[in-house]
Amino acid sequence: MQVLNADAMVVKLNSGELKTIHLSSIRPPRIEGEEKNKDKDKRFRPLYDIPYMFEAREFLRKKIIGKKVNVTVDYIRAATGPGESTPAFSERTCATVTIGGINIAEALVSKGLATCIRYRQDDDQRSSHYDELLAAEARAIKNGKGLHSKKEAPIHRVADISGDTQKAKQFLPFLQRAGRSEAVVEYVFSGSRLKLYMPKETCLITFLLAGIECPRSSRNMPGGTQVAEPFSEEAMLFTKELVLQREVEVEVESMDKAGNFIGWLHIEGLNLSIALVEGALSKIHFTAERSNYYKTLVSAEEACRERKEKIWANYEEKPVEEVVYVTEEKERVANYRPVFVTEICDTLHFYTQDVETGSQLESLMETMRAEIAAQPPVEGSYAPRRGDYCIAKFADDEWYRARVEKVESPAKVHVFYIDYGNREVVSSTRLAAIPPAFSTRTLPAQATEHALAYIQVPLDEDVRADVVDCVVRDIQNSQCLMNVEYSGASCPHVTIQFGDTKDDVGLGLVKEGMVMVDVRKEKHLKKMVTEYLNSQESAKSARLNIWRYGDFRADDADEFGYRR
Repeated sequence: MQVLNADAMVVKLNSGELKTIHLSSIRPPRIEGEEKNKDKDKRFRPLYDIPYMFEAREFLRKKIIGKKVNVTVDYIRAATGPGESTPAFSERTCATVTIGGINIAEALVSKGLATCIRYRQDDDQRSSHYDELLAAEARAIKNGKGLHSKKEAPIHRVADISGDTQKAKQFLPFLQRAGRSEAVVEYVFSGSRLKLYMPKETCLITFLLAGIECPRSSRNMPGGTQVAEPFSEEAMLFTKELVLQREVEVEVESMDKAGNFIGWLHIEGLNLSIALVEGALSKIHFTAERSNYYKTLVSAEEACRERKEKIWANYEEKPVEEVVYVTEEKERVANYRPVFVTEICDTLHFYTQDVETGSQLESLMETMRAEIAAQPPVEGSYAPRRGDYCIAKFADDEWYRARVEKVESPAKVHVFYIDYGNREVVSSTRLAAIPPAFSTRTLPAQATEHALAYIQVPLDEDVRADVVDCVVRDIQNSQCLMNVEYSGASCPHVTIQFGDTKDDVGLGLVKEGMVMVDVRKEKHLKKMVTEYLNSQESAKSARLNIWRYGDFRADDADEFGYRR
């Protein structure tokens, strides 16, 4: 969950409880007391000011954050009161932590990023692997590693511009031009307020998530303590588990009056603002309307509102006046491009790959599988979490890139194959962490969701199943031509043409009497809608399929699974 310093961490037990663990028998980097306070005008920050403390923390962060570890308690050190020259210590649970068979404490000591504690001969409260720790320290001293190096210790000049309005204003244009910038989440104040370390810019900033309004935590105000809003703790824990001390990407859009930056945070392709709304832990803020993520946020919020989950538990829908949007008249754009249809869903939505980037995907998959074959993942070492990108072993025993959609149990993990669009429920033993070289940063997810334009998807399950079977036979696993006609609530609506005959797939379904036409009102689509309606009239006259009993729409449209 969190690395506190070079010898302490917070772990999440199988029970869900959070526990602070100290690594047995090692001491983190430190400096002597007099030197520590030599510059009284400068705020002392141990992580950056103590030599090798930052390197030790980063080593642990990259090694264990988000990973499944084994913890063996060696001893519990009793709490001690303050003495003349020693501070007070609370009770400490000291343990040996291993990952993939590697002792984390031994690895730290061997790199010169920690030292061994010396004990009296009659003191048995020590690591169960104390001899290995001493041997690792001897090797580090011999090789001049880290703390034992004769070279000058590394210096980290990190500027903290949190709350510094003047510096933040100067820095804002640079971050806006940079687009997506890499960052590490250092601290989580609440569900939507974080402190980030920007490694490229070597600075610390306070970052607020754009587009959402999270429940506020309790805080001290001039007039007294502000009571925490419902689900504020759940929102903060959700954000912590997802991003704390992890590498993320941020898009900075603006800043507030206090010098806090506002923008979007992405972790392995997942937008944190959207994830909080999907988890019913946040509402949409009106400022989201001008963003590219607004439609996704709205659909996520509507779904949670309907289910009355968490913050929407007491929601009552108010009547909304119908708003008519007036758009400028424009011409329909026909820009067909080659795609490969990989998956067709029961909802009649389908996934495609862009033919132009197909070779890149093939190359990435080939290289990834070769690397996995050379260094196979340890079975069961990966702990899947909702929203994580990972690799999954499909039924053909090949590895594919995937995203975790739901974790019912270790034996039932719902995954979505991001390059092909299909879904599967697998055991966590068939999952592993995605190698960084093959993440979505290297090549974005190749499967894109679409729906057929100008047609109504039948509500009746049997009728819809017949249509899906027909479409599967016609275009699944084949190359077609696709043109985006208009946007929908969850995905673009498109027309698909067969690669050889250039016939319109959706129009063919209408001609066969398999579906009804969705009459669009946009003027620039009038010509296409008219063509579809003419084909519908022909199918109706011939009494094909859904029209075999004539025009049922007058009274029984709902019964037949259609709307008029």
